[in-house]
Amino acid sequence: MSTSTRSTSTQGRSRADLWRAPVPLTAAVLCTGLLALIIAGVLTGVSEAGELSDSGALTRWGLPVARFIHHLAMATALAAVILAAVAVPPQRGPRQRRKLGNPDAAAEHPIFTRILQIAGLAGVVWTVAAVAVLVLTFSDLSGLQLSASDSFASGFFGYVQSIANGQAWTAVVLIAAVFTTLVTAVRAPAGLFFIGLLGLTAILPMALVGHSASGDDHYAAVNSLGLHLLGVVIWVGGLVVLALLAPSLGREAARRAAGTTEQRGSTELRGAGTGSPDLTETLLRRYSTLAGLALLTVAASGVINASLRIESLDQLVSTEYGLLLCAKLLATAGLALIGWLHRSWIIPRLHSRSRPAGMLFQLILVEVAIMSAVIGISTILGRTAPPVSEDLPGDASPARTLTGYDLPPEPEGSLWFTLWRPDWLWVAVVVFLAAWYVLAMVRVRRRGDRWPVLRAASWLLGLLVLLWVTSGGPAVYGMVLFSGHMIQHMTLTMVAPIFLVLGSPVTLALRSLPARTDGTRGPREWILWLVHSRFSKIVTHPIVAAVNFAGSLLIFYYTPIFGLVLNYHVGHELMIFHFLATGYIFALVLIGADPLPQRPAHPMRLIILLATMVFHAFLAVAMTSSDQLIQAAWFGNMGHDWGYTALEDQHRGGELMWALGEIPAILMSFAAGVIWSRDDKRETKRLDREADRSGDAELHDYNDMFAEMAERDQPR
Repeated sequence: MSTSTRSTSTQGRSRADLWRAPVPLTAAVLCTGLLALIIAGVLTGVSEAGELSDSGALTRWGLPVARFIHHLAMATALAAVILAAVAVPPQRGPRQRRKLGNPDAAAEHPIFTRILQIAGLAGVVWTVAAVAVLVLTFSDLSGLQLSASDSFASGFFGYVQSIANGQAWTAVVLIAAVFTTLVTAVRAPAGLFFIGLLGLTAILPMALVGHSASGDDHYAAVNSLGLHLLGVVIWVGGLVVLALLAPSLGREAARRAAGTTEQRGSTELRGAGTGSPDLTETLLRRYSTLAGLALLTVAASGVINASLRIESLDQLVSTEYGLLLCAKLLATAGLALIGWLHRSWIIPRLHSRSRPAGMLFQLILVEVAIMSAVIGISTILGRTAPPVSEDLPGDASPARTLTGYDLPPEPEGSLWFTLWRPDWLWVAVVVFLAAWYVLAMVRVRRRGDRWPVLRAASWLLGLLVLLWVTSGGPAVYGMVLFSGHMIQHMTLTMVAPIFLVLGSPVTLALRSLPARTDGTRGPREWILWLVHSRFSKIVTHPIVAAVNFAGSLLIFYYTPIFGLVLNYHVGHELMIFHFLATGYIFALVLIGADPLPQRPAHPMRLIILLATMVFHAFLAVAMTSSDQLIQAAWFGNMGHDWGYTALEDQHRGGELMWALGEIPAILMSFAAGVIWSRDDKRETKRLDREADRSGDAELHDYNDMFAEMAERDQPR
C-alpha cells in the first residue's frame, strides 16, 4: 500500500473515531433537559401537592417527565422523516448511475437506512409517551391517583370521549401510532413526505389545548403556539438526528476516502466516484437552511406568544413565569450564535483536508444539551400560571362569549383598513412568500435572465390583499357580521388569487431553484412532481376547477360546515385555505401562465367563466331575497346596537357577494380575451415564419388537394 493510500485510510479511520464519540453521549446530553426540568419544578413549586386535591407524586413528576420525553421523541421522529424525504438520497450514487443499472448504486444508502431506523424507534417512544401523557393528564386534572379501579377507568373513558383536552391527546396518540406503523414500511421519498405531513398534524391538537392557547386572543395564541411547535420540531429534532447519525456519517466518510484512493488508477471510476459532493457537507447545508427558517419561526412566535401572557416588562423579573421566559430567551440566543458558527465558519471548511469534524459534532452536542434544557424548562412553563388571567370575565359581552373578542366599533369606511387583528399563521405565510419571491427574482436577474417587474408587483399586491383579508377589517368584522364574512370570503376567492396567479410563482421557482442530481428531492423536484402528478391533473381539470370553485359556495353556506367554521378555530383556518386554493386554481386555469397538465381552449375558458358568473348571480339573488337567517345562533346573538339587523345584514351580504363576484369575473374575462388575442398573434407570426421558410409549401399542398378533389368530381 502506498504512503498516500495509508494516510488517506488513517484519516478516514480517525474521522470515523472522532464522529463515533458523540453517540454514547447523546443520551446523557438529552438528560440535561431532565435536570433542568427538576430544578425548574422545585423552584416553581410544581412538585408540591395541591391544596384541594392531590393526584400523587407519581403524577406530579411523571406528567412533566412524560411531556419532556414526548416532545423530544416527536421532534426526532418527524425531523428524521423530513430529512429522509428531502435531504438524504435513498440509494447510493448519482441519479444517472442508478438509471444505468449500476448494482452498487441500486443498494439503499446506509445513511437513509439509519435515518429511517431512528424515525421508527423515535416513533415508538413518541407513541408510548403520548399514551403516558394522556393518562397522567387525566389523573392531574381529576385529582385521582393512578390506579386500576373502576372509578378511575370510567372517569378516564369519559375524559377521552367528552373533554376537549382528552380528545386532543387521544388524537395525538392515534397520529403517533399511525405514523410509526407507516414509517417502518415506506421507503419511497413521496410516501415519506406525506407521512411527515401526517405526523406534523399532531401539532394542531397540541396547540389547541396548550397552556398558551387559553385566555384572551385565542386565535393569536393558537397560531403562534402552532408555529412555535413547528419550528421546534424541525430545529431540535434535526439536531438530535444529526447527533445520532454521527457514526454512520463517520463510516461513510471513511468509505468515501478509501474508495477515492482505490479509484485513482482508473479514469472511468475516478470520474464516477469523485464527482459527487460529500454527503456530510450536503446534509449539514440542507439542514442549516431548514434550521435558519425554524430559528426565525421559533423566535418570532415565542415573542408573540409571550406578549399575550405578559403585560409589562416588570413581570419578566418579578414572576416565576417571566423568569422561565427569560431563561428560554437567553438559551435561544445562545443557540442562534452556535448556529451562526456552524453556517459561517464550520460548514464552509468541511471540504478542506483538515476537517473540523470534532468541533462540529461537539457543537452539535452542546446545542442538543441546551435545547434539551429549554424543552425541560418549557414543560414546567406549561404548568406555571401566567401573570395574565386566563379566565373569561364575568361581565363578558355576548360577542366576547361567542368569538373570544370584544365587539368592534360600528364599521365605517376607514375602519375596514385601519382596524387590525393579526392572524399570525397567515402573517408568517405572507412574509415567507414575499421574501422568497424577491430573493428568487434577484437570483434570476443576476444570472442575466429577464423577469418582468409587473409580475413581481402583482404577486406582492396579491400577498398584501391576503394579509389585509386575514388580519385586517374583513377578519375582524367577518366574525360578527355576515356581510363582513362575505367580504372576507369573496376577496379570498376572487380578488387575491388573480394577482397571485399573474405573478407566475411556479415559473419563477423552476427558473431560480437549482436541480439536484444526488437522488434527493429538493423544492424544484417536488414542484415538478406536483405539477405532473395525477392529483394535479384532476384538480386543475377545467370542469373540476369550475365545479369546485362555484359549488363550494353552495355547500359552505347551506350546510353545517358554516357553523363549524364559526365555532372552531381549525375550521376557520381551513376555510381560508380552501377558498384561497379554489380561487387560485380557477384563476390559474383561466388566465395563468404557469405550467399545467392541461389547459382548456380559449373559447372554453370564456364559457366556464360565464357559467360561474351566472351561478354566482343566482346564489346571490337567492341569499338576498331569503327570509331565513343563516347561522342565526351566531349572527343573531352578537348583541350589537349599531348597523343593520342580522337579516338585513345577510341581504347586504348577498349584494356584496354579487358585486365582489361579478366585477373580478369581468376583469378575468377581459384578461382571458387579451391572452387569447396575444396567443393568436403569436400563432400567426409562427405560421408566417414557417411559410417563409417553406415557401408556402403547406398552402400549395392544400390547394393541390382541392384541385385533385375537383378533378375527381368532374364527369368522365
